[in-house]
Amino acid sequence: MHRQTIKYLILILLFPIGSFAQNGQSERVKDNSPYSRLGMGDLFDQNFSAIRAMGGQSAAYHDPFQVNLVNPASLGFLDATSFEVGLYSQYSALSDGNTDVGVTSGNLGYLSLGFITQNKLNQILDKKVRPWAWGMNFSLSPYSDVNYGVELNRSLRDSTQVVELFNGNGGTYRFMWGNAYRYKNFSAGLNLGYIFGKINNERSLGFEAQPTYNVITEKATSLSGFNWNLGVQYNFIFKEETAEGLKPTGRILTIGAHGNSATGFGTNSSLLEFRSNNTFFHRDTITDNGELRQKGRLPAEFGVGLMLKQSNKWKLGANFKYAQWSKYFNEGLVDGQDLNDTWELGIGGEITPDYKAYNSYAKKIRYRGGVFFGKDPRLNLSDYGVTFGVGLPIILPRQTISFVNLSLELGQLKDLSSSTNANSISESYVNLTAGFTLNDNTWFFKRKFN
Repeated sequence: MHRQTIKYLILILLFPIGSFAQNGQSERVKDNSPYSRLGMGDLFDQNFSAIRAMGGQSAAYHDPFQVNLVNPASLGFLDATSFEVGLYSQYSALSDGNTDVGVTSGNLGYLSLGFITQNKLNQILDKKVRPWAWGMNFSLSPYSDVNYGVELNRSLRDSTQVVELFNGNGGTYRFMWGNAYRYKNFSAGLNLGYIFGKINNERSLGFEAQPTYNVITEKATSLSGFNWNLGVQYNFIFKEETAEGLKPTGRILTIGAHGNSATGFGTNSSLLEFRSNNTFFHRDTITDNGELRQKGRLPAEFGVGLMLKQSNKWKLGANFKYAQWSKYFNEGLVDGQDLNDTWELGIGGEITPDYKAYNSYAKKIRYRGGVFFGKDPRLNLSDYGVTFGVGLPIILPRQTISFVNLSLELGQLKDLSSSTNANSISESYVNLTAGFTLNDNTWFFKRKFN
């Protein structure tokens, strides 16, 4: 068992390295996402690997050994301390109908530490089962990513050719502190977060009549602000009549919801605009603003979901989420601020053949799958795909169980008006996320000596 576990870990760690190595091929470009020029950039999926593999079942998902960051109410159902690290690697195929470009990227996806303040072992030893529980979590994850290089060619009325080059990089991150309080089958939780980061944008304007001179605009925008979201979950326990009275069947229906209002943030920008003949010594400054303090607003969001599960055997759920991105604005970034409301519907589940199997490791694996479809806030983009994944259990000393969670997402980001929009770009992507979850049941354990 331990040798198999080591092999899995080595393969997972080598995958992102292999993906990065492909960047050396001449036909591939690293980290060029044209649509990240709009809004906040490419928004990161805040779900961890296990939930991503099930089509994003975040509203009603909870697990005794794994954290659900999107709905903080899930923290109330933790049974052990859970430390999780996530890595992702993505390959995207970009196409405008005439040219195809391959793009690879990858990085650290998330860090999370969740725990309960009352150790379950204490209750067993004290023979006192408390109806309440308090769970807590600290996490750090990317919120958005900006990395693009776009060239646009157009003609003026006098037939003068104009070439515009757009380049950008940077992104934002979110630090979250979550708490949840559970009483019996009902749990309510609150995430308090801080978003921060920096986005750099550059625009170069060149004219055919003056090929050696360009007008270049460089803008660097730092932003920061607090946000929050509230979540609730409730378990309906199915019972059956027996000779000894009503007893649980092991089947549970969980209803979950989460949401937040619009939250503001502040920006600090610097703007430099100049004419240049492509040499450092010939620059004619047009505008040079050092610090410009402005503000912005992130949208209100909410999500609801259902999940039916049979204890330690299978789970099946449906999830819907909505975000009011039409109310988003950012005074620090002028371009690409006209966004649309977005939604996503996902269906997925998980099955474990036999979690107690002693002679077959394959039967103890958690097999996951799902589908999703939704609207992206930028332009008229749709985002849809299928997901697959596995949860590989690892038995550590003291019979503590941990997991390596792998999720594979095959999707497409497509402009629904592509037939009428000559500048539209479709993106087909393959995203692999590897989450390493380490669990420990000794936190807050009160040792007793006779």
